[in-house]
Amino acid sequence: MDRSDLAALQTFVTIARHGSLRAAARALGINPPAVSHQLKTFEERLGTRLFVRTTRSLALTDAGQRLLDSSGHLLEAVSEALETARNAKYAGSGRLKVTLPFRAWQTVVAPELQAFQNLHPGIELDLTIEEALTDIVARGYHAGIRLGDHLQDNMIAVRLSEDEQAVLVASPDYLERHGRPDTPMDLLSHACIRHRGMSTGRIAAWRLETPEGMTSIDVSGNLVFNDLRTVVDAALRGFGIGWSLRRGVAEDLDAGRLVEILPGMTPCRPGFHLYFPKPLQDFGLLRAFLDHYRLRRMSPKDWPSIQ
Repeated sequence: MDRSDLAALQTFVTIARHGSLRAAARALGINPPAVSHQLKTFEERLGTRLFVRTTRSLALTDAGQRLLDSSGHLLEAVSEALETARNAKYAGSGRLKVTLPFRAWQTVVAPELQAFQNLHPGIELDLTIEEALTDIVARGYHAGIRLGDHLQDNMIAVRLSEDEQAVLVASPDYLERHGRPDTPMDLLSHACIRHRGMSTGRIAAWRLETPEGMTSIDVSGNLVFNDLRTVVDAALRGFGIGWSLRRGVAEDLDAGRLVEILPGMTPCRPGFHLYFPKPLQDFGLLRAFLDHYRLRRMSPKDWPSIQ
């Protein structure tokens, strides 16, 4: 079916349901001669008459009745689908697909999730936990959450958290066996649990702030992971020194399961941001998520600034 057939089918169904060409023309917002011409052309393409017309009446032929019975509900379904699309910016229910790393789930999304679900019980959050920088459009996501220095280009980005403090950690058992580094250069003689970026494939150097300025240390060790949660788990098990965001290991630090290494030397990272393509800026499900989590980090005096 081409576009002209679909338009003609809509005209045919409108005529049948309104009982006259003039009434159908009013419903379609066009003049009666245009409706008559479209119907005539449609009948010629089909090779059959759809109506028996007189000067005073209009009745369906057998072919017309069969066409109406088989196509009317399909047009209603199409109309409903289009209306759903038009109203997407106001939608209060549906599925929102977001890619995010575990630390964003742990520190940003999870703490406020119950409140979000209470406000928006019809929204299904489809969350993919991954650290790689993902092409959200190609992968079919509505949005992604990443640290502010690790965002996809050409996207709208909105901050969801304050800057995140990095931290180097090790278990008390490891430090008892191997000693505690006092300077960045001491790290070169320790077992460092390193992380390979899933997007770049490179092992990241550790950046530290010293009195002389920022320095990068190419540490070494026998363990490399592509998942930062596993880096922390290995550190907890005493396999070496690992890197994390402080908020992600705060409970382990407070409980003494981990010990901070070189305090005051690990720099901050930009906070977590929600990023998404510009055409989705008015998508209702995304706006509901964004407004909820953005409000949670703002003081009440700033709330009116949200558009």
